Amino acid sequence: MRAVALHADVLVATSAVLQANCVIVRGGAPAPAPGENPVRVIEPGSAAGQESFVVDSPVLPDELAALPALAAQARFPEPSGLLATHGDWDHLLGPLAFPGLQIGCAQSTAERLARSPGEAQRELRSFDEGLMVDRPGPLALGAVQGLPVPGRLEVGSREIELHDASGHTADGMALLLPWASVLICGDYLSAAEIPTLGAGGDAALYGATLERLRPLVGRCEHVVPGHGPVLARERALEILGEDLAYLDALPLHGDRAELPPSRRGAAQRRLHAANVALL
Repeated sequence: MRAVALHADVLVATSAVLQANCVIVRGGAPAPAPGENPVRVIEPGSAAGQESFVVDSPVLPDELAALPALAAQARFPEPSGLLATHGDWDHLLGPLAFPGLQIGCAQSTAERLARSPGEAQRELRSFDEGLMVDRPGPLALGAVQGLPVPGRLEVGSREIELHDASGHTADGMALLLPWASVLICGDYLSAAEIPTLGAGGDAALYGATLERLRPLVGRCEHVVPGHGPVLARERALEILGEDLAYLDALPLHGDRAELPPSRRGAAQRRLHAANVALL
C-alpha cells in the first residue's frame, strides 16, 4: 500500500490490488458555541477538538490492518465514522480496519445494501478465493446511515459537500472537500479503467454525473478516483472529456465504439465487452 498526503487534512492510501483508493479526511476543531470560552489549550500534536472520517477502503488484509497506524502517525484523531462512495464491495471494507464504526453513504446506497443483504460479503469471498487471500475474519457492515444527497456533512469545523454520483451503479455520491481543494469521486474519472456499468448502471446517468462533476473538478487541485492515480485538475478534465465521448459512442456503435485513447489494453477491452452486454 502506498500513502500520500494531498493536504494537511487529507491522506490517500492506494491498495496494491485494483489500485483502490482510501481517503482519510480530517476536520479542525469546531467553532465555540455562543457563550463558550473561545480559548482552547491544545498540546502540540494533539488531536483534541478534531474529527476524521475514512472514505472507501483498501483491499488487502495487511493494508486494512495498517490504516489505524497510518492515521495515528499523521496525528489524525481516531475516525468518527466511515464513508462509502457507493455500494460495491471493494469500497465497503472499512469495518475490517475500524470495527464498530458506522458507515455513512448516500441514501441510494443504504437502500441498495438493504435490498441485497450479504451481497458485498459474497463478492468479497469470491475475490479472496480467486487470489487465495486469507482474512482474519468476515466482513460485518454493521450500522449503515443513509445521507441526503445532495447535502453537506460536518467534519470538525469543516463541511464536506455531497453530490449525486449515479450511473456507474444505480447509487453513489462524490465528496468535495472545499478547504483542501480535493474531490473524491468514486468510480469515475479513472486513468486506470474505462467507464464501467455495474449494478443498475446506466450510460446516460453516467454521462450526467460526469457533467455534474465538471464544475467540481474546476474547483479542485486534486481528484481522487475510486481506482487509479490521483489526478491533477487538468488531467481529470481530459479524462472527463474522453469518458463522455466513449459513453456517447457506446449506445450508437456497441462493440465498435472507440475506447478512450489512453485506455485501450486487453483489460479495457474486456470491460468494454461487459458494457456492451448490458446495452
